[in-house]
Amino acid sequence: MLNINIALLQMTSCGTDQAANLTKGDAASRAAAAMGSDIALFPELWNIGYTAYPNCPDDYHELGAETPAQLQARSAWQAQAIERDGPWVGHFRDLAAKLDMAIGVTFLEAWPVAPRNTLVLIDRHGEIVLSYAKVHTCDFSLEAACTSGDEFPICSLDTRRGPVSTGAMICYDREFPESARLLMLHGAELILVPNACPMEANRLAQLQTRAFENMVAIALTNYAAPEQNGHSVAYDGIAFEANHSRDMRLIEADEAETIVIASLDLDRLRDYRARETWGNAFRRPHRYDALTATEIREPFVRANATGVPYDPTQR
Repeated sequence: MLNINIALLQMTSCGTDQAANLTKGDAASRAAAAMGSDIALFPELWNIGYTAYPNCPDDYHELGAETPAQLQARSAWQAQAIERDGPWVGHFRDLAAKLDMAIGVTFLEAWPVAPRNTLVLIDRHGEIVLSYAKVHTCDFSLEAACTSGDEFPICSLDTRRGPVSTGAMICYDREFPESARLLMLHGAELILVPNACPMEANRLAQLQTRAFENMVAIALTNYAAPEQNGHSVAYDGIAFEANHSRDMRLIEADEAETIVIASLDLDRLRDYRARETWGNAFRRPHRYDALTATEIREPFVRANATGVPYDPTQR
């Protein structure tokens, strides 16, 4: 039995104090390693605690009419971005090697024109084996100030217990079935999900569906209350056993600060994926042409304050 232990680091942040967030994240990672974890996963944008700038627009129709003060605050927020090869990420690379444990850490990444909402997965040797930026940035609010990512990559993550094919999707990405579907098609067995929004009944059900329909394990880390509502959760992707429905949930936290461990039986998942009917077994992609169309029709057209409709091809 090949069990992978995934630590969900459900914490509150220290706001935009990046040094304090590094210190708190270091302590949580060490605690996770002491609990026998193979992977530790942070919530979204950990280096700045997913802290918005003052008077940030919170609806798409407000964009395009920002005041000079709002634009100045936006620029100051963007200036908090850090380099992927800088000392903040470097600290977690050194820590991962010291702990012999993979770490999925998140940060506002410096990028030409505008920063990115990024996760890097650092293996137990301290190497960055996956670098991924949020594709479905929340362009109706804070993340209109970001550059969106352009792919859903995967990696073969070397853990002490063996390799696992791993990908990621950040927060809003998980609300689009295409994200998890692409990761499955690329070969992901495990999807890591840093999060920064309320995980209520509908979003939990949605995430469980992503695991079910793709036969993948999914592990999500959210911020604890009062920043968000916690409920960090993991599903193993195995919906049926001996022709009977089963609960795919491995673990679910409450709202408080905590570290919870999801133990994933990878051998069992691989056996299930090799014989069941979901995932890519019986898809008909030649019938799905409309999925890649970029035209947006009513009732889904959204326009900003100047009347310009949202255009996904410009992001």
